[in-house]
Amino acid sequence: MGFCIHILAVGRLRRGPFTELAAVYRDRIRVPLETLEIEARKGISDAARTAEEGRLLLQALPPGALVVALDERGKSLNSMDFATLVATSRDAARPLVFLLGGADGHSAEVRARADLMIAFGQATWPHQLARVMLLEQIYRAETILSGHPYHREG
Repeated sequence: MGFCIHILAVGRLRRGPFTELAAVYRDRIRVPLETLEIEARKGISDAARTAEEGRLLLQALPPGALVVALDERGKSLNSMDFATLVATSRDAARPLVFLLGGADGHSAEVRARADLMIAFGQATWPHQLARVMLLEQIYRAETILSGHPYHREG
């Protein structure tokens, strides 16, 4: 299948400043990038919704993907380590998938399937802001790997 970054996200990015900022970073990213937004059925319990979101995310995984779940229990990566993660997937010609869960996080099945769980620090971030932060980190990783001065250490 080859290298491509996939963002599989529960929920839609609503119009407004988050959408505009997401578009800024998305337009800057040159590596192949695909986004899929999924939603569970309405009117079901929180537990059933989280389970259904998990099933939908797992069904959408491309074969052979390196799967990274954004989760509050995840490991914090600095930008250089994040770039290394991107480079590892790119160099193996392996799809890299980032999973963003819904309001109640990821199901146990998603966490079990993930090759890695990462968190953007110890704080809890709104879903839409987390998506923008992910896009910024993908762009930053791309610039680190290409030697562009966008990322400055120190």
